[in-house]
Amino acid sequence: MYLVTGGTGFIGRALLRHLCEAGPRVRVLLRPSPHTPRLPIGVPVEAVVAGLDDWRGLRAAVAGVDYVIHLAGAENQGPHADLLKTDVLGTKNLAEAAADAGVKRLIYVSHLDADRMSAFPVLRAKGIAEEHIRRSGVPFTILRSAVVFGPEDHFTVTLARLLRYAPLFPLPASGRTVVQPLWIEDLITCILWAVERPEMENQTYEIGGSEYFTLREVVEIIMEMTQQRRMVVSLSVPMVRALIVTLDAIFPNFPISSFHLDYVSLSRTCPVDNLPRFFGLMPARFTYRLEYLRRRSWTQRLERWATVHWKRLAERLRERFPALRPPE
Repeated sequence: MYLVTGGTGFIGRALLRHLCEAGPRVRVLLRPSPHTPRLPIGVPVEAVVAGLDDWRGLRAAVAGVDYVIHLAGAENQGPHADLLKTDVLGTKNLAEAAADAGVKRLIYVSHLDADRMSAFPVLRAKGIAEEHIRRSGVPFTILRSAVVFGPEDHFTVTLARLLRYAPLFPLPASGRTVVQPLWIEDLITCILWAVERPEMENQTYEIGGSEYFTLREVVEIIMEMTQQRRMVVSLSVPMVRALIVTLDAIFPNFPISSFHLDYVSLSRTCPVDNLPRFFGLMPARFTYRLEYLRRRSWTQRLERWATVHWKRLAERLRERFPALRPPE
């Protein structure tokens, strides 16, 4: 059995679809919330409602589990995110519970340049979390990932949304920061292969895409893909951070937080041959996988909305009326 934390996030939803297609039993750790969790539609999973600070709930969640895939993090929860509670102490609690339960392996998705001495809060929190995992005694594999892109991501989709509404687009440090975008499906493949390979136990791997881009180049590519041209202005990192904090205070649900700026405030890359060398995988090209950013017509958006909601309605009807389920 697999236990997945962060299963309602961008990476988690993609991982759950692949895991359930492969056949093993999957359990998802859901933090208590008044909102309906955004789990993939039609994916059969077992849910355990408990926070990472709930020791008793964590012990119940890891009972009978062979592999834990830890994706949960607070950086996408906005300016009020608690990195200490979720990323640091939460990871420590989960790793200790997994060690006590005899879990065979804990897979942790971290960030490139994660370091407990980093000046950036997200990278510092990830670095401390990695140390807690190594000291817990549970067998582990840590994947330090470059920025991940794909449908519903917090990188390209967020940039496209900002380009749509902003008359001027501010770039920190003249956009000279270098990124190495990693396709979501390639990351999922690395996670699944890390579970299957015994030689990857107690190892840390840095993974990224096959190309390096400056942030300015990424913005230019997204503007071309979305057919939205904007004037790009260069601002210092502190000025961009202050601007984000101000806009977040004015506009509710502002799509970017100061934590996201940590990803692009300095160049975070690894050798481009790491995926072929460690995983035998040739990473996808960034510009070949951005079709999801193309704006659809209103009829296409209506058709997609109707399809998604019809699937949800059909699933609820089957749950309420078992006779409607197709024969096996």
